[in-house]
Amino acid sequence: MNYKKLGKSGLRVSELSYGSWVTFSLQLDVPKAKKAMKYAYDSGINFFDNAEVYEAGESEIIMGKAIKELGWQRETYIISSKVFWGGNAPTQKGLNVKHVREACEAALKRLNIDYLDLYFCHRPDYETPVEETVRAMDNLVKQGKILYWGTSEWPADRIQEAYKVAYQFGLTPPTMEQPQYNMFTRDKIEKEYSQLFSEEGLGTTIWSPLCSGLLTGKYNKGIPKNSR
Repeated sequence: MNYKKLGKSGLRVSELSYGSWVTFSLQLDVPKAKKAMKYAYDSGINFFDNAEVYEAGESEIIMGKAIKELGWQRETYIISSKVFWGGNAPTQKGLNVKHVREACEAALKRLNIDYLDLYFCHRPDYETPVEETVRAMDNLVKQGKILYWGTSEWPADRIQEAYKVAYQFGLTPPTMEQPQYNMFTRDKIEKEYSQLFSEEGLGTTIWSPLCSGLLTGKYNKGIPKNSR
């Protein structure tokens, strides 16, 4: 396995990561998740990705139980969560300071860990000022509940605003962005973020590199039976 630094940080992340979207709970229970994660870990993968919205938190619960049963040393793996969609109540969504704080606490409890290595703002929140979100993330960093924070599917200008706010007020800037990137979805990585890469050292972790399985070839002859 090859490892690369996450942006301009010193954190070394495996080139391949293990995500739990649409699999944990729907397809994998704890024993199956444990088996799959062990195989990934033994193959050198050190980054395991999750989010509050994945099966309404059940994905994080399964991952947390699997890690506990596997008995991994905390310093040997990287784990992430994401905040935006937490529930149906007005206070259970978005990137306002209340939801960011409470969502982080809930993720830590579900995953049964003391801190998140990476915490992503799962989508841009146009009803919350960027400054409020940056301050909320900076507070979590200072409290030791997260180590690095970033964004997912944010437009470049909003990420740039987050950097500007962080530099202006002495807050922790974003470290990474998680966009979709594959053969069919390329503009954000290859065009829109180019200035952020060169000027800010923005790191990336991507989702759907195989376009939800389309690029594996399994659909070349049609949709298989029982396919999602």
